[in-house]
Amino acid sequence: MSATLVFGGARSGKSAFAERLARESGREVVYIATSRAGDGEMAARIALHREQRPPEWRTVEEELALAQTLRTECLQGRLVLVDCLTLWLSNLMFCDGREYPEVGALTLPDRFHEERAALLDLLDAGLPGDVVFVSNEVGMGIVPWGAISRSFADEAGRLNQAVAARVERAVLVAAGLPLVLKGSLC
Repeated sequence: MSATLVFGGARSGKSAFAERLARESGREVVYIATSRAGDGEMAARIALHREQRPPEWRTVEEELALAQTLRTECLQGRLVLVDCLTLWLSNLMFCDGREYPEVGALTLPDRFHEERAALLDLLDAGLPGDVVFVSNEVGMGIVPWGAISRSFADEAGRLNQAVAARVERAVLVAAGLPLVLKGSLC
């Protein structure tokens, strides 16, 4: 197994770079989309992403059970592209429909902790195929306003660190340019 984390800010070019890695791999590609169409604007974004993907790529839409989906889809000779970890994280934070207060300690859903642990355990154990994870770097800006926004930024940073520690390659993308932080792309 080969695992890569590609991360960067909004509109940094991270997804385009990850898709280029997938195209250039010469392998069968399965695209795991973690986004959910919560409103019309997001539905339009999802539709545009679907149209832009190569027609031979198979898409699996999974909002929560990422580790289980990887167990099924990440097979030898195949490359799985997961786009993106931060949308998946957000889905998990709100999976039980809970309203979070703006003040006070936050208790995240049990499923959040279970699914996050399952993903990290799976990466520790290894997969027979290759996987490229896309994630947002949200910690390079101002501290968000509101407890849930700060919690999301904290959890995204923790997840990126945990995944980066377990993968062979980590690539930061800024202004469309990749900077290899761990491993090599060759």
